[in-house]
Amino acid sequence: MNIMEKLELQKIANEVRKDIVTAVHAAKAGHPGGSLSAADLFTYLYFEEMNVDPKDPKKADRDRFVLSKGHTAPGLYSALAERGYFPKEDLKTLRHLGSYLQGHPDMKHIPGVDMSSGSLGQGISAAVGMALSAKLSNESYRVYTLLGDGEIQEGQVWEAAMFAGFRKLDNLVVIVDNNGLQIDGKVDEVCSPYPIDKKFEAFNFHVINVADGNDMDQLKAAFDEAKATKGMPAAIIMKTVKGKGVSFMENQAGWHGKAPNDEQYAQAMEDLEKVGEALCQK
Repeated sequence: MNIMEKLELQKIANEVRKDIVTAVHAAKAGHPGGSLSAADLFTYLYFEEMNVDPKDPKKADRDRFVLSKGHTAPGLYSALAERGYFPKEDLKTLRHLGSYLQGHPDMKHIPGVDMSSGSLGQGISAAVGMALSAKLSNESYRVYTLLGDGEIQEGQVWEAAMFAGFRKLDNLVVIVDNNGLQIDGKVDEVCSPYPIDKKFEAFNFHVINVADGNDMDQLKAAFDEAKATKGMPAAIIMKTVKGKGVSFMENQAGWHGKAPNDEQYAQAMEDLEKVGEALCQK
């Protein structure tokens, strides 16, 4: 990735963060913390990594993405809007009565959403099924799924992992957003999932640890390595900052599922505008 490509992705990710904050503020409800920590990942997937086409969201050979931690839908919706799947203005209808953009992804009504999700632990099972289907049908598409580090406390995650490893689904990439916090506090104090990498290794995954999952260069290296892996599924464990980009939300479990008020919204947008200005000066 050259400097200009990286800069462009960083600018898009910052716009995605603005969209997240705007949508959750308009909804007066939602999950900003985990959406912001994964904003760079959403951006990298939809603008660099995946074979997708907003003009043909159901094309047969598209890569698939399943948001297993479905409550971070504001992050996914924002990336989809920036990519051109639907108008950005619609983000302000998040969670409103009659809006197609509800609190969790809905594959029947939202262009670009491959799987309805929200019940934690289930998304990875759907992704494994998609990856198996591709193998059985000799299709070339790849399947990506994003899990939360609190979510992997669910037993179903490991049943799916066992199956994926046993079936050698090397067209599957499982990503864990390891921001260290869940709704009740620190993940290692609620029910520690550590060491995450060793657990996936035990289920026959090729594990890639990413020291900074909010860094585009590190994300590129990880996904390139995953794509080069043959004969086993890949797990990317990325360390991120919950609430990334908004000063008062960063590393605060309280912002897992809470909307900013008008004053907080103004502060958040000011923070992100400054980031955008700094990027434009590079």
